[in-house]
Amino acid sequence: MTKITLIPVLNDNYAYLIETDTVTAIVDPGEAQPVIDALEAKGKTLDLILNTHHHGDHIAGNEALVKKYGARLIGPAAEVKRIDGMDKTVAEGDHFDIGNEPVDVFETPGHTSGHIVFHLPQAKALFSGDTLFSMGCGRLFEGTPDQMWQSLQKIMTLPDDTQIYCGHEYTKANGTFCLNIEPDNGDLKQRVDDVIALREAGQPTLPVTLGKEKKTNVFLRAGSAQRFAEIRAAKDAA
Repeated sequence: MTKITLIPVLNDNYAYLIETDTVTAIVDPGEAQPVIDALEAKGKTLDLILNTHHHGDHIAGNEALVKKYGARLIGPAAEVKRIDGMDKTVAEGDHFDIGNEPVDVFETPGHTSGHIVFHLPQAKALFSGDTLFSMGCGRLFEGTPDQMWQSLQKIMTLPDDTQIYCGHEYTKANGTFCLNIEPDNGDLKQRVDDVIALREAGQPTLPVTLGKEKKTNVFLRAGSAQRFAEIRAAKDAA
């Protein structure tokens, strides 16, 4: 059975350790040492590194991990010139395996022009990088609101019980913003209360199901690219 472990890195990033039957992988190692510490605690080595996009807080640990473990690096074909040392590049519709765990790749431009996400249908997991956050989405550094809206629509087609593993612990602040947009949303109020309790207990707010995000994430609930753009602009100005 596939095991997924959250590894806090940097200030508010998460890297994710994926352990399958025979293969161990890390998603978006923003720094190497916390990953090395987690592997050593488990008595594991590292076989694969998966990158969702080129930003330093998601890839800065690549080089040290490759050097230490000889891990293979997989990342977005559209960012091949922006991520050094990739052994395999993937794009929309590509498939590969992490041991006995199949992986589907979706291109989700918006935050960066070449951003991808990794969907593990058997494990019911999505590694969304900085495309989708809990009750939020990534800033549009390189893409348009329409691009990001279309990217989020791809994610919306996945099963509601899909567990979302995103790149940052932004949930509490995102929830506060969402309440400004939908103050009468009962599901949202409950989610924010739960998030506050988790953070006060020093616990992560992730993963979260896609079904819960559909009820509470105002970016997914926008209904149109135009409304999404308005909400994204309001968040940028907040």
